[in-house]
Amino acid sequence: MNPPESLRLFIALELPTLVLESLSNLQVRLKSADNHKAIRWSAAGGMHLTLKFLGETPAEQVENIKTALARAVEGQKALSLRVEGLGCFPHQGAPRVIWAGVGGALPALHALRNAVEREVAPLGFPTEARPFSPHLTLGRARPESSKMALSAMGQTVAGFQVGALPSWEAHRLSLMRSQPTPSGSIYTQLAELSLG
Repeated sequence: MNPPESLRLFIALELPTLVLESLSNLQVRLKSADNHKAIRWSAAGGMHLTLKFLGETPAEQVENIKTALARAVEGQKALSLRVEGLGCFPHQGAPRVIWAGVGGALPALHALRNAVEREVAPLGFPTEARPFSPHLTLGRARPESSKMALSAMGQTVAGFQVGALPSWEAHRLSLMRSQPTPSGSIYTQLAELSLG
């Protein structure tokens, strides 16, 4: 008997083309400062604002998740969001992730994320213990990068002049599948739920 099919899933707000292009341009500027090639830069077309990472999930759970998300978006309105600033996780002295921040309707965004957490928890997806820090991942440290190279990149991020970045209206919540490949992850939308 074959084992049940498993899908790597997450819940996110997808970004419009204008925002993706702006983030791609930002990455190009940051890459030119990455002299040691310390960072593996994300594919701009696959960037999204993750609200909940579900991980490996039995395929038969997908319909239950869609139903839970339909409940989560009830009464939620479209969100006015904007790209705002740069930063590093865990900190600039030793960055593992370089990110662009998200501003705008943050109380409404947190309310949506909390509704998602509340509705999917009974399906076996524990509520995230860490506080929600909305961000867009621009790149991750390469495992072989030296501490010196990463620290230098962190200092670059700290002093970087971002310039004007676009805002957007988020009208839909998406259930996404991630399929890792050697050339980067492939993202497929499995469901879309309207806000507002």
